[in-house]
Parts: sequence; structure tokens; C-alpha cells
Amino acid sequence: MTIEVLYPEIANLYGDLSNVEYLTRCAPDLAVHTTRLADTPLFAEQVPSLVYLGGTTEAGQALVAERLRPHVARLRQLIDDGTPFLVTGNALEIFGQRIEEAGKPPLTGLGLFGQWAKRDMIHRHNSLYLGQMTELGEAPVVGFKSQFAMSYGDPGADPLFTTRRGVGLGPDIPGEGIRCHNFMATYLLGPLLILNPAFTAYLLKLVGAADPTLAYADQIWASYRARVAEFQVIQGFSH
Repeated sequence: MTIEVLYPEIANLYGDLSNVEYLTRCAPDLAVHTTRLADTPLFAEQVPSLVYLGGTTEAGQALVAERLRPHVARLRQLIDDGTPFLVTGNALEIFGQRIEEAGKPPLTGLGLFGQWAKRDMIHRHNSLYLGQMTELGEAPVVGFKSQFAMSYGDPGADPLFTTRRGVGLGPDIPGEGIRCHNFMATYLLGPLLILNPAFTAYLLKLVGAADPTLAYADQIWASYRARVAEFQVIQGFSH
């Protein structure tokens, strides 16, 4: 079983690569294949157990879109066939229609989903998030956002999470993230999997890890429960 990590030399903001490190500590049988900007993606010829892409700078988004554009048909095939993807932070925007920014030509996305993004580099959005995912039952999802863009235009698309507190995918899209088969993309960033043990356990089963055990389980669950309790009552939840 192999996790393909796309472009870690630029897609590495907010400690997102710790998600992959944590998965390998939970399931040592998971191998990691690193695809750098000059490489042909592993997914172009094989079917990884998981394709992972983390957040990047705005200039990095253009580079990633350029590298992935020749593989759009293959990406669509893999998504339709149920290959697991986890996309975090602003990497989500690359898979939509376009990214707009005042005074600049729009960055054309991969067009795999219907939403589009609008940047405002003068105002950064920072917030906490609390949501639900059907497969996790009563276990909420918690996380953080720090972004210059919001997404618009496809409110009927399947969200990854149902928002309980915080901001969804964008002003017109209250659900958070994108879900299509086993493709999962979310604006939540940083150590998402360390923060959400139930989601991590679900993802490990999805990729077929044999007998996975959450690393540092006692500490992870204790921290998670404390964070959920705090997020349920904290004031000034987003700004």
C-alpha cells in the first residue's frame, strides 16, 4: 500500500505534511511515494492507496495546476473509480473551475468540480471549525482555517463535512469541503489527522491499512475531547 504525496517541496504549509507522517506511524505497512514537480505522478500509471496534496502559496497553486493539468482525465477516472484522495488547505481550489483575484487574470483550475474561488489578499480569513461527517457518527470534526480565498458557485455539491460552527466552503456554500466518492478536500489545514482520531481511523480503513492502530491513542483522544468541548462553547468563533 502506497501513499502518493504530491509536490511536498511547495505543498507543505501549516504542517500539513504531518498528516502523512502520522498515517505511517499508525500503519507502518503504508509506504510513501514522493512526487516532486519535475516527476511524472505515480497515479498516472498506477493506483495509489491514497493521493495526498497539502496547501501551498498562491504562486504554488499555479505550479501545481500546471503540473496536474495534463492528467485531468486520469484524475477523473481515479476519482470515479473510488481511489482515495485527501486534499487540504487551499489546494482544494485547484480542483475547481478557476481562482479569481482583482487586477489579475484568473487562474484556470482543473475543472473537476463546479466551484470557483475568489482571493482577497488584503483580508485573510482565520477561524475555528466544528462539523460532522456521516461516517463518523457522533464524533465531530474540528480544525482551523487561514486563507485568502473563499469558494463560490456550486452549493448543491456534496460537502465533506456538515458545518455546526464556523464557516463552510464559502458564503454561498455552508457545507465544508468537497466529497466525491472517496475524493475528500477541505479548507481545514495543519495536522488535521492528529486533531481528529475518528476521521484518521476512517481514512486508514479506506486505504486498506491492515490492523491500523492510532499512534499515541490515549494522548490523541484526550486532546481531541478537550478541543471539542472548547469549540462547542468558545465565543467569537470566526472572524
